[in-house]
Amino acid sequence: MITPGGCCAPRRAGAAAVPESLTPHQAPGVSPRLVDVPGGEFLMGGDDPDAVAGDGEGPVRPVRVGAFAIAPYAVTNVEFAEFISTTGYLTDAERYGWSYVFAGFLPAGLRRGARRPEATPWWCVIPGAIWNAPEGPGSEIGGRSDHPVVHVSWHDAQAYCAWAGARLPSEAEWEYAARGGLERARYPWGDELAPGGEHRCNIWRGRFPAHNTAEDGYRGTAPVHAFAPNGFGLHNMAGNVWEWCADRWHTQHNPNLRVDPRGPAEGAARVMRGGSYLCHDSYCNRYRVAARTHNTPESTSGNTGFRVAAPIRPYRKGTPS
Repeated sequence: MITPGGCCAPRRAGAAAVPESLTPHQAPGVSPRLVDVPGGEFLMGGDDPDAVAGDGEGPVRPVRVGAFAIAPYAVTNVEFAEFISTTGYLTDAERYGWSYVFAGFLPAGLRRGARRPEATPWWCVIPGAIWNAPEGPGSEIGGRSDHPVVHVSWHDAQAYCAWAGARLPSEAEWEYAARGGLERARYPWGDELAPGGEHRCNIWRGRFPAHNTAEDGYRGTAPVHAFAPNGFGLHNMAGNVWEWCADRWHTQHNPNLRVDPRGPAEGAARVMRGGSYLCHDSYCNRYRVAARTHNTPESTSGNTGFRVAAPIRPYRKGTPS
């Protein structure tokens, strides 16, 4: 069963319980190179007029996070390939046999015959679309080794983290890191989308969903190191791919100071942050720092990936925090 979900992130629905085979592997992994982020207090959330109703960006609230480490990049295809090769892990897209692919990336014949969510017809249900065949059978990731892995679910991200001796960032950690030390800025680099005419992120340029000018250099995913980093040395915290966070979704935020907040203890949906190469301000300006959305933990698409976090080093390889 498929449902349209949000305009940015289609979801699976009616999924069975996660089988034991999806338990995170405990095999020793390779600890990724992380950036130490000092703890501090910041104003989380926003009151932007572009906020999507129901997304729960506000109220703006004080939050304090402890020091932590986070990857400067999203997990890449080559890194995920090492995980798969070492563990034999089967992703959710492989288990279900399909994933969502943007229609504009498909040949006409495959596009015409594909099932599509009624509310978001630019997404196609493509059998065989997985992390190393991102546009379905016959496609490959050759030439995209340094691009973010996509078609990965929250479960898949958790499994990778367990193997790599890392974890997913909390939503508060993600936003604090994305802001790069700037207070209340709209983007990781400031308030202007393209200061001085310089593109700073990989989003949809042109008229969505019919025409992408690719003025920023990319129609689909970009290399994880594309564009200048923010003040903490982190790349692509806006656009490129949505990034899973550890937290469950909620929209009722405590306006008082919170210290290292986590999402609610119950609930199916998980938070995603950052926007993607398909985001366009004509329908969804979710590449702002305060913007947020959610998806079910088994859902996968061609614009969703993740980056890892961890306590400040040292931490032990192969052990989830």
